[in-house]
Amino acid sequence: MSTTDTSSSLAGQEAASVSPPVALGRKRHFWASGRVILALMLREMSTRYGRSPGGYLWAFLEPIGIIVVMAMGFSLLVRTPPLGSSFILFFATGMLPFTLYQNVINAVGGSIAFSKSLLKYPIVSWIDAMIARFALNALTGMLVTYILIVGLLQITETKVIIDIAQILLALTLAAFLGLGLGAVNCALNGMIAPWPLIWSIITRPLFLASGIILMYEDLPETAQSIIWYVPQMHISGIMRSGFYPTYTPDYVSVIYVVAFCLVTLCLGLILLGRFHRDILNNGR
Repeated sequence: MSTTDTSSSLAGQEAASVSPPVALGRKRHFWASGRVILALMLREMSTRYGRSPGGYLWAFLEPIGIIVVMAMGFSLLVRTPPLGSSFILFFATGMLPFTLYQNVINAVGGSIAFSKSLLKYPIVSWIDAMIARFALNALTGMLVTYILIVGLLQITETKVIIDIAQILLALTLAAFLGLGLGAVNCALNGMIAPWPLIWSIITRPLFLASGIILMYEDLPETAQSIIWYVPQMHISGIMRSGFYPTYTPDYVSVIYVVAFCLVTLCLGLILLGRFHRDILNNGR
């Protein structure tokens, strides 16, 4: 055997011996990222709910209070809700996915600010912080929605035929819509100082344009042509179709909502990938 062949054989053996540690290192990195995300979730649970009186109870009391007040107020103005016979159930089916979306977008939008002190460590990345806040708030919102819906159906004794698939679809879209817009807000919050105030002003009418109080079918054609582009209106229609079998919202487009979520999420990730170091250095 020649010297060249011997050297090639030894090089091949060395490469083969080096390959397993590289693969093992990638595996360790994956699990390390999972542990970081879990630790961040536990940290937020103790910070957000563990130190406040009532803890997780406030996650239930806030939507319940809004739903009850709205139901009582509108029951004095009109005799029956636009769908069904229960005002509480009607507003709950519109309010709960909107609350889930709102909590997720606020949480994801503040990911870097909330975990800023931990992002100084190399093992913690901005995407870990974002995933942790999204997962915790999305799971919490879905659990709250489930418990409240079951409770409301028992209290009101309303007989409905529930379509689980439509309800899960609406909640999933609400969560991912919050993730997409939250990623964009997370970048803009750090890049533009007054952006939180600007966003609050821009989205203030969103409560009325999300199908919580006014249904799409009850609006004038001019308003419909504008509000159709509000993804929350589509989500409300999907959610209500899961509780009212006779209600078929023809205006709903799942493809549009999914595309909206993907576009905003990609935009947010691009901005954060490019400017996250500047955001941390600027201290915003």
